[in-house]
Amino acid sequence: MNIILFDDQKRGDFLPFTYTRPLADIRIGVLTIAEKWNAVFNTTSSFVTQDYLSTKFEAIYSEDNTYINGRLIPSLRIIKKIKSLNEGESLVYNDTLLAIRSNTILSLDAFNSFDKSKSITYDAIPFILESITDIFSKNDDAISQDFRLLTEGRTSQELNSNTLFIGDKNNLFIEEGATVNATSINTLEGFIYIGKNAEIMEGSCIRGSLALCESSTIKMGAKIYGATTIGPHSKVGGEVNNSVIFGFSNKGHDGFLGNSVIGEWCNLGADTNNSNLKNNYAEVRLWNYSSGRFAHTGLTFCGLILGDHSKSAINSMFNTGTVVGVSANIFGSGFPKNFIPSFSWGGNQEYALKKVLEVAKIVYSRRKKELEDVDIDILTHVFEETKVYREKWLR
Repeated sequence: MNIILFDDQKRGDFLPFTYTRPLADIRIGVLTIAEKWNAVFNTTSSFVTQDYLSTKFEAIYSEDNTYINGRLIPSLRIIKKIKSLNEGESLVYNDTLLAIRSNTILSLDAFNSFDKSKSITYDAIPFILESITDIFSKNDDAISQDFRLLTEGRTSQELNSNTLFIGDKNNLFIEEGATVNATSINTLEGFIYIGKNAEIMEGSCIRGSLALCESSTIKMGAKIYGATTIGPHSKVGGEVNNSVIFGFSNKGHDGFLGNSVIGEWCNLGADTNNSNLKNNYAEVRLWNYSSGRFAHTGLTFCGLILGDHSKSAINSMFNTGTVVGVSANIFGSGFPKNFIPSFSWGGNQEYALKKVLEVAKIVYSRRKKELEDVDIDILTHVFEETKVYREKWLR
């Protein structure tokens, strides 16, 4: 089965993360959405996404393609329904296209104008991301699903005897090469997955659900509450609660991060803190790129949304419900605005693209990776696309 994951009309609701990736490259739980579909179908999926992203995230077609919504997370029920689709048939839930089987090449526009006469209604509530805050608010369910998917029929590494363990050891899985020393591990409220070559340093206190992905580190004395994902090649310290870090990002020092989503290649300076609850306990509103305004989230707890390549200085303070774009450098006294445009320098200047790329090259090299031309092209496109926000918001 040739799986192609497509961006639908709600892509704009997941900016700034979808400036630099398709919807299906969002990480929730242990895996990205694409990695989940790859695992359940034992394949390598491809993407139908924005033109400027398609060089890095290309679409690979065959004579028999199954297109799946990039916001959709697999379950046994939905997998069975998708496998049963015949040529030209689509699977829908309310007005949302979940999947379509076609032997033709479909563009993004085609997913808004498919043949509804061949639609099959999905008769359950699918696990699908509806808003950017679902990434952390639905993370507990996603960790649970991924834990079962990744560990079924496998045996965990043994927990070091110097660690305090509370709960059910069936809810803990430690991959090969991982190191856990003199920590407190509690699985009473959720699964804990510790990825290959990951490390939890001594003195840390961990409560599930937790996904600590490959080659990531929880630093000494950290306090991690569920449901939290620390993506691959990341370093995290201080206090973290119900947050998702996509990968290749650092929060290496003390400070609080709660009910938040952090993109790739980000760095939070020492003692960076975010508020996740308003002083009057009111509902949090969050900047929405699609509507161009602050929108209701329906949540009381909502913290920081930080786009790829963005960084904060030491002692930075983020207000409840702050959205930061791509490649922003945040510093200065007091609280920054609740919406910080991409490529911002401090609170009132543009971060020159040349300087952004210079820093990105250094950051990549520290992880023994290279900033490739395709990544430069994406950042250049995003820089141009987001000028309108800097012109309005930077003063």
